[in-house]
Amino acid sequence: MDDERIRELFDGLGPVSIRRMFSGKGIYHNGVIFALILRGELMLKGDDEIAAEYEAAGGRHWTYVNKRHGREVAMPYWTAPESALDDPDEMTLWARKAYEAGLRSEK
Repeated sequence: MDDERIRELFDGLGPVSIRRMFSGKGIYHNGVIFALILRGELMLKGDDEIAAEYEAAGGRHWTYVNKRHGREVAMPYWTAPESALDDPDEMTLWARKAYEAGLRSEK
């Protein structure tokens, strides 16, 4: 996903900055990371407070297997609901939730 498309998706939240990281991009609002592009997929920040909402909307929790320790590790990101990718108003709601999760994680 190119930077222009990312900015369009999050226009309802306000200005975002995009930084390259790992094999993707980190997406920030007011200096708070709230989303990632990872392997071409948009991932939104989450926590225990909104995990059930992501799951109910079809979001998948990002996990990976730590090969060194042989166990699955859960990261604080979920895939964005498919319906939000084509609906700016819906994406704005999810972006706000993700941004709020980002704020909570900084405390």
